[in-house]
Amino acid sequence: MAQSGGLGFGIVGIGSIADTHARAIRAMDGGHLACLYSRGAGERAKALARELEVRTYSDYAEFLRHPGLDAVVIATPSGAHMEAAVAAAEVGKHVISEKPLEVTLERCDTMIATCARKGVLLGGIFQSRTAEASLAIRAALDKGRLGRPALCAATVPWFRPQAYYDSADWRGTWALDGGGALMNQAIHTLDLVQWFLGPVREVAAFAACLAHERIEVEDTAVAALRFASGALGVFSASTAMWPGSPAEILLSGTQGTVRLVAGHVTQWQLDPERPSDAPLRVALAPPREGGKGGASDPKAIGIAGHQRQLEDFARAVASGRAPMVDGVEARKAVEIVLAIYASASEHRPISLPLAATPRLGPFGAA
Repeated sequence: MAQSGGLGFGIVGIGSIADTHARAIRAMDGGHLACLYSRGAGERAKALARELEVRTYSDYAEFLRHPGLDAVVIATPSGAHMEAAVAAAEVGKHVISEKPLEVTLERCDTMIATCARKGVLLGGIFQSRTAEASLAIRAALDKGRLGRPALCAATVPWFRPQAYYDSADWRGTWALDGGGALMNQAIHTLDLVQWFLGPVREVAAFAACLAHERIEVEDTAVAALRFASGALGVFSASTAMWPGSPAEILLSGTQGTVRLVAGHVTQWQLDPERPSDAPLRVALAPPREGGKGGASDPKAIGIAGHQRQLEDFARAVASGRAPMVDGVEARKAVEIVLAIYASASEHRPISLPLAATPRLGPFGAA
């Protein structure tokens, strides 16, 4: 039977990520799954409603009037987040959106402004920030334990077969996917990079579609980053790297180096060493049977991070504070991705912040 009590969540969209949200909501403290919305009333919608024991609506206005609905989780294709979010905010519902927040800066800004005007919370899903290893690295940086950060090297060497892009007509389009390997897959890692090291001020990049057909966007990209702090970075992402390997972030500074692989710490060397470092290395180390996360299978991502973010969102609503990743925070990674695309398209370095979303066209083979 569906859990009751706490914040009532409704999920908008019933694609694969909706399953993750549904399981996370059913496992969380402080909230419950109230209802679902699906644009069509097909067999999947009916089966999911039976499985979750909640009502599924095909009329969005009727969905928003569901008794006990407090917050909507936007799990539609990326370029359809804004309309669902704005309609929900206009009738007083809180909004939490899957990544990316939206696919243009203007659409992100409309979501942020509407939620602020209506006095409802807007959150963005970046569940990698909630991992114990990510929090430990952020704490070490905040305490200055790496000294002056000098270099970040991050890579997302993932794989998606052609069937992945062929599975839905919105995949691999600018309008609804917003991009390829960077916007859809690697944005989590890019968000961590900017969360660790602060604002990016300039990018220089290349991007290409090297291994897939019938898509408008990139499946491989590389970028050089210059941060406001002066630190430099290199970032690469792909969905063309069979069989798919874990995402990795290497951070180095004048007093230390840390390495994050698939959400676990594989290197933690800081000078001076503290008594807490040795047990921390053990606690944050990869499990003996380590997995690759979503490196080759988007369904291999667990629910723990989503659950932690949804629990934080419920506490934020109850206390009136901002969620751990609000709309302004969620917008930052989108802007960096768009700057990388602009650099790759225009063959020149691009400075941030961007004045507007750049015009982007298909990425051909390099």
